[in-house]
Amino acid sequence: MSTEPRQPRVFKVDDPALVTEPDPVLPPEVAAGQEPDTTVLARPTLAEIGQRGLRWGTLLLMALAGAASLGLAAWFARFVSAALVRDDWIGTATLALLLVAAFAALMIVLREVIGFSRLARLARIRNDVAVALAERDRKRERRVALRLAALYIGRRELSWGIKRFREHTGDVHDPGALLALAEREILVPLDADARRIVTRSAKRVATVTALSPMVLIAVTFVLIENLRLLRTLATLYGGRPGFLGVVKLARMVFTHIIATGGIAMTDDLLGQFLGQDILRRLSRRLGEGAFNGALTARIGVTALEVIRPLPFLATRPPRVRDVLAEALKPLFAGSKTGPA
Repeated sequence: MSTEPRQPRVFKVDDPALVTEPDPVLPPEVAAGQEPDTTVLARPTLAEIGQRGLRWGTLLLMALAGAASLGLAAWFARFVSAALVRDDWIGTATLALLLVAAFAALMIVLREVIGFSRLARLARIRNDVAVALAERDRKRERRVALRLAALYIGRRELSWGIKRFREHTGDVHDPGALLALAEREILVPLDADARRIVTRSAKRVATVTALSPMVLIAVTFVLIENLRLLRTLATLYGGRPGFLGVVKLARMVFTHIIATGGIAMTDDLLGQFLGQDILRRLSRRLGEGAFNGALTARIGVTALEVIRPLPFLATRPPRVRDVLAEALKPLFAGSKTGPA
């Protein structure tokens, strides 16, 4: 078989030796110049097919989960009914356990409601403070300051500061000065305790993350420690929320962090605090521990801005840099001289 390329040839269009393809048969509407109807011929896309399959799969899982829940509820109802009908110790014990469970559920609901009301009280005080400062209303400012003093009236460690505040209330006449006095006399001791709480929490998170043998253990500890940090800070300032209140508070704090770019600022601040050269020489676990500790410090400082009933007026707010200096110092005691 010859492999030489073919030479160009001359041919005529009406040459009978040429074989041509027949013209395609067009629909009547296309031949008439109209657009064809493609509604019947349209095929579903892969995304639509996937969505249809996902929708039916979700419906299947929901139906199975609902059936399993009904079966479990029916079994538990039969068990309780059979146990309560009996006149022996089994029926008495079942009734007692059900009463204890109902009482515990009622107390949990009450605790959540009271926790939400306490957080709402702090939020109302903070909003009234903002309005009083914006309008320079001395009467509103005085009412808010007295409400703040009444909020901590039962704290033994704040009794001396509250007494001093009430003694000097009549000596303050400038707008905003009364709230600044309340901040210095009442909230400054709480701010010192809050800073120590945030520092200890960041130190624990950094240490456990650096020494944890499993990632799951470290992530679980970081989550639990941050939720406990938020609840402790809220309790310190008079909130003391329940579990749902802590979840709501965590959502507010993380929304504030994301809105202000706090995560990126934490990374940059960590690099400035430790130095880029030290960060490059750190091991992976120590680096993760440092970042998680810095993130916990950021969460704690942001929580102070959200929970504290007064904005920082006469005092300087705590900085993440200062908290990191205390929290990460034990972890990187030897990082300045060599690689970890």
